[in-house]
Amino acid sequence: MIDVLSSAGPNGARPGGTWDWLPEQAATPSESDLARARSEAEGLLADHGVTYGAAAEHEPWRLDPAPVVIDEDEWSRLEAGIAQRAELLDAVLQDLYGPRRLLADSLLPPTAAVAHPGFLRTVDGLRLPGGRELVLTATDLARDDDGTWLALADRTQAPSGAGYAMEGRRVVAQVLEGVYRQTPIQRLGPFFRALRQTLHDVAPPSAPQPRIALLTPGPGSETAFDQAYLASMLGLPLVEGSDLVVRDGRLWVRGLGGTEPVDVLLRRVDAAWCDPLDLRAGSRLGVPGLVRAVRAGNLSVVNPLGSGVLENPAVIAALPRLARTVLDQDLLLPSAPTWWCGEPSSASYVLEHLAELVLVPLSREDHGVLGWTLDATQRDELATRISAEPWRWAGQARVGGGALLDVAGDDGTGPGEQDRSGSGVGVLRTFAVAHRGAYTVMAGGLARVADGPVVSSRTGAVAKDVWVLAGASEPAAEPADAGGEAPVARRTGVGISSRTAENLFWLGRYAERAEDQARDLRVVVDRWDDFHGRPRSAGGRALAVLVGALVDPDAPADAAHAPTLRELALDRSRPESIAASIAGLGNAAAAVRDQLSTDTFGPLARIDRALRAERARQRVPEQGLDLGRFDDARAATAGLRPVLDRTLEGLLAVAGIVAEGLVRDVGWHLLDAGRRLERAQHVVAALRRTLVDPLPRTVEAHVVDSVVLAHDSAITFRRRYPEDAGVTAVLDLLLLDDANPRSLAFQIERLRRDLSGVPMRSRPTDERDRLLAQLGDLVVELDPAAASARDTDGRRVRLAETLDSMHWRLLAVADEIEKVHFARPVTARALDDPWDAGDEEVAP
Repeated sequence: MIDVLSSAGPNGARPGGTWDWLPEQAATPSESDLARARSEAEGLLADHGVTYGAAAEHEPWRLDPAPVVIDEDEWSRLEAGIAQRAELLDAVLQDLYGPRRLLADSLLPPTAAVAHPGFLRTVDGLRLPGGRELVLTATDLARDDDGTWLALADRTQAPSGAGYAMEGRRVVAQVLEGVYRQTPIQRLGPFFRALRQTLHDVAPPSAPQPRIALLTPGPGSETAFDQAYLASMLGLPLVEGSDLVVRDGRLWVRGLGGTEPVDVLLRRVDAAWCDPLDLRAGSRLGVPGLVRAVRAGNLSVVNPLGSGVLENPAVIAALPRLARTVLDQDLLLPSAPTWWCGEPSSASYVLEHLAELVLVPLSREDHGVLGWTLDATQRDELATRISAEPWRWAGQARVGGGALLDVAGDDGTGPGEQDRSGSGVGVLRTFAVAHRGAYTVMAGGLARVADGPVVSSRTGAVAKDVWVLAGASEPAAEPADAGGEAPVARRTGVGISSRTAENLFWLGRYAERAEDQARDLRVVVDRWDDFHGRPRSAGGRALAVLVGALVDPDAPADAAHAPTLRELALDRSRPESIAASIAGLGNAAAAVRDQLSTDTFGPLARIDRALRAERARQRVPEQGLDLGRFDDARAATAGLRPVLDRTLEGLLAVAGIVAEGLVRDVGWHLLDAGRRLERAQHVVAALRRTLVDPLPRTVEAHVVDSVVLAHDSAITFRRRYPEDAGVTAVLDLLLLDDANPRSLAFQIERLRRDLSGVPMRSRPTDERDRLLAQLGDLVVELDPAAASARDTDGRRVRLAETLDSMHWRLLAVADEIEKVHFARPVTARALDDPWDAGDEEVAP
């Protein structure tokens, strides 16, 4: 038997770090191999954007690539126990929302079930098609001191972690490629295929081609990555409550071209938050009327509403007798000894042994307590609380190291095994899905180890991949489906919501904005190094113009502190900085992760690392963009050029992935429209800030050269126009040339084409189209020679008027796109919902 969940030594397979489970031909990894693997794994996780925690404070996901290994015989016993446990819990769930014989016969304490916050009277009697109610379940396991596997908790509300498990497998397979390829390991794919098939099987009978979506609390959820990753694997759109509406007894997603029906909803929102009308008033995470759509038989919700009642320590305590009564079997996978305090004898035992037990509250919203960490006074206070409301508490025996079951969140936390070296504890989360009359168990799961008694991502637990060894008769590769190929037909899916569309649009805008800022700043950095020491030269005066153009003259000025060049690159608190645009780009990409290739996140991660590394090096004092204030001309730009180069390389990689990897659907058109609109605004703004005011000819020559270079058109400019070509040539190239992908004419035409591929909603597009037509007319009617002519005061008044006219129309086009395509309805509320409810935005 292989000892799992050991955090001692270089690998997690056996104490002492042995690898004797490896095939004879496989080389045992050395310490240096494992160190390299850990470093590579950290980089890959960052490149893939794998995080834990809410969007504002997410932390990198931590993974130790040394796997946890379970042999085939031991796993067969575990698998049978996990499947049996799921069968039993499913039967209990059906009884609780059906005949309730278990309550009537007192096999399950009525007080515990009815008092549990997961028991929802509103959904009583509702049934899923297919004969199973509990579709997806997770069970947290650990070894006791004698090596016995014990179940610590069951997750039946909205189990998390399957996406993290698959991502961990992919990373480990890459960083330990030699070991992985030579070891016969059971695969994770069959579990996800079973889940996908089951989601189709539980659809209402009226939906022969069901449309399925995954309901997420949004980026504020701690497991937002896990949800988006799972949605991508299953090919499901990721929707939030605000994307959905119930009409005529059906659930609909608000798409750009109107509403589209949803037949099956895989939820990752706790049930009580799913419907502010029938469940928790004030919730903005759910959909008003969702329960009614389920009751009408037009919607299947997985797991069903009310399944959270099984996450109940009283149920855990009762499982042995329930197995004998319901299944006529003994429980194959025993639970950690648990005593529900609603029974007088159990309450007495718990109160007598407070210093030895983990005290688990009935509600997950409260935290468990390690009894042995309390002093005498604290134990007395806890005993008083338990005695006052005994049905709200249970006691659970220490398992191995006696880790705490963190019942505040469903993040893979729980009590676990004390490592034999005394250095930490571990938990193994397993998953099962109802499939074709039985339960399919994921071959492995998500292992977690921590240095202290609490295994939680919040406190830095480290994940491990779990390898279940395959027998000699079982192929390492996943078998192909038998029976030949089915006829090819496109699936009927759910289109993108307005929220997703808006994020894709802003993804395009932020990507282009960051690229434009990086190009502008790179030119200024080069000119700064060349001319800062000679401010009166033509190049120095041109530099002053370029520096002034970096900050929008229409934006409110910060009189106390003008930005430095470093701040314009690195300071996320400044909206005009590259770092702020990259942050916006990252947030938009994270919000539509299910729409993007995983390759998109690698370049973004590398950009972020480059900016953070440079931000950590303080190069110059806090002095603003004043050409005369730096004693050292190069101090202001030290280290910026390499960072700008890496930023541009990453942004160009993202642009290439999007251009070559995304299908030209509505989402792509909106993303490209955002890019075209931002580029159009930038070229107009750049020309307004640099070529309108009077400049000597020699100074203007430097400015012209810098402008075309910043707009990636220098090669064409030099090849096409004579050496003394000036502003007239710039206007021709950057405003009129519809073959130049950097010109305004090109952007307007692409913007028209993109928007023609986007269905409109209820608002007309007349104003949007009129503004675009006027922009096209301004371009066609522009005479570069006349526009470049100066007035008596040396200013190009006609050019200024034309560019101003273009500028406000582009801003108006952006506003119209928001109104036409992204206007979102006011969040519906229950009538008794107070407007100042303090917890309505909090994801469970």
